[in-house]
Amino acid sequence: MALGSETIGRKLLWSIALPGLVVALLGVGHFSREARQAVREGTHLEALALAEAVANTFLLPQVPGAAPHGAVAEVLSSDTRLFRSVEDVRILTPDGRIRWSRRPAEQGHPHPEAARLSATGPETARSSDHGTEVVRPLGGPECSGCHTGQAAQRMGVLQVRLGEPALHRQLQTVFQDALGAMVLFVGILGLVTWLSLRFVLTAPLKRLSEAMGRAADGDLLVRAESRGTDEISRLGAAFNQMLARLTSMKVEEIDTHRDLQLVKEKLALKDELEERLTELSLLFDVARSLNTTLELDELLSRITRLVVERLHIPDFSIMLLNEEGMLEVKHAWPQGRGLEGHTFAMGEGACGRAAQSRKAVYLPDLTDPTSIFARRGLRGGSEHGTLLAVPMVHADTLLGVINFQRPETASISAEEIELFTAVADQAATAVTNARLHAETVKLTLTDALTGVPNRRHLFQRMDLELARAQRFGVPLALLMVDVDHFKRLNDLAGHRAGDETLRRVSEVLRTRARKVDTLGRYGGEEFVLLLPQVSKATAVEVAETLRRAVADAVTLSRPGLPGGHVTVSIGVAHFPTDATSQDTLVDCADSALYCSKRTGRNRVTAFEPGMEVHPGRERSISTPPADPPATPPTPPGIAKA
Repeated sequence: MALGSETIGRKLLWSIALPGLVVALLGVGHFSREARQAVREGTHLEALALAEAVANTFLLPQVPGAAPHGAVAEVLSSDTRLFRSVEDVRILTPDGRIRWSRRPAEQGHPHPEAARLSATGPETARSSDHGTEVVRPLGGPECSGCHTGQAAQRMGVLQVRLGEPALHRQLQTVFQDALGAMVLFVGILGLVTWLSLRFVLTAPLKRLSEAMGRAADGDLLVRAESRGTDEISRLGAAFNQMLARLTSMKVEEIDTHRDLQLVKEKLALKDELEERLTELSLLFDVARSLNTTLELDELLSRITRLVVERLHIPDFSIMLLNEEGMLEVKHAWPQGRGLEGHTFAMGEGACGRAAQSRKAVYLPDLTDPTSIFARRGLRGGSEHGTLLAVPMVHADTLLGVINFQRPETASISAEEIELFTAVADQAATAVTNARLHAETVKLTLTDALTGVPNRRHLFQRMDLELARAQRFGVPLALLMVDVDHFKRLNDLAGHRAGDETLRRVSEVLRTRARKVDTLGRYGGEEFVLLLPQVSKATAVEVAETLRRAVADAVTLSRPGLPGGHVTVSIGVAHFPTDATSQDTLVDCADSALYCSKRTGRNRVTAFEPGMEVHPGRERSISTPPADPPATPPTPPGIAKA
């Protein structure tokens, strides 16, 4: 600690010198006052004695022939040592005139203070620093020898005034010299004491304090001066020992801190590794769970369940890009809020911006005006909390957006954003696989030329519809449609025109069929249409409607066909009126179709018993072939008749 202006040496100096100076001054003052009092008392007694002596002079016997009281005049005019300190000796007559005085010029003149002196009663004496005055009335019994009557009682007033005695002045000079010597002594003593304290106490303490100050600032290598055997030296030695111990403790602390830092870094790496392992385990579970199904709806349901349960996301939605280029909500959690089916345009809201930029959009506070998440009034949608919209992109193809939301603001960390992005990538891969699977299944069950179910899918649907009809006792109609003169069409216009004709015919049939109906390509230019819960008469009416629609809608740019346009022939069979099994039902419809072709084409024929045994008809195959998924459709141009 650095010494300030109030050092220990100065404090000790003041504690020694100041009391000594005060005591000396008080002693000198006391003795001066006592001496002055003694001188004053001595002067007082001297003045009384002198007044007594002058008054007794009046009692001396008179010399014959001499002036009255001549002895008084002689005594007053004498130069004895008794009168050396006397300033004035006056004898006043009763009328206030000066009768005798040491100053002859005053004799006979009135005294200026005659009234005060005459008014004085008995003998009085007053002493001050300037002298002593004695006033004594003259007269009384001692004057009755010379004076008689009333006049002897009041003969006058004696005034004796003594100035400051020389002894008093000498004493003052002595005391002044003593006081100066005392002050000089005290000054010399203070200087000697200050020098002694400075070199013996203050300087060592200052060096010790500076060393302590440097140690307090962190310099543990500093050492205090410890030479000598006095208390300050022993204190410096103890301080040095303390610093040595502190230095050793500091070294140990540094080593311990370094070890703790290494341990902390290892623990941090361990925690990070465990966190990464947890994330990898989660991603593995997500990938394994998502890859166990190829059904898109089941896949989206699993994604929703995994996100809610494993990632602790209470508000979640997954959007897919539909055919119109809009983001459509496919699955959402919590369920039952009616969010499924709502759409967002590209750039609309956080999900639209994420899809447009193909980057994650993070909104830490949805109540912030600068972070608006446009919901357009979706029921159940939360307007507060934290939102993260992550696009699902696979092979540079945007599939959709996943929205993660929590009710607390800024509740999604940077690590979680990275994890959610990885989950979105896994989901994008799974959605792509599901769509590829759906496309593959569609290709195996759909005719590549017309887009309607192929023969395999057609017979699968026929099995289901017949089983349903048999179980519930409802009717089922089967229409077999054949394009008329298709071989001639291919010969006249080419196979490309034939393919286009088949597509247009299938389009006319599909657009006029019900949603519950099943249209499929049976083979070549033949189509089959299943009509559940339809009577035979109604089925004939539907077939007639389809025939006219094809004749009106499908035309050719090149002439050559009868009537100049494309027509179809239709055979109608009915369950359970005409047949009770699939093979029989197909054979009945084929028999009716053969009848329509044989009787002029461009007509509808309902099955009648006996048609199936016509000698010119080629019997249809009773069971459908097991076509592999990649089997191409039957080439156009193969006509049955």
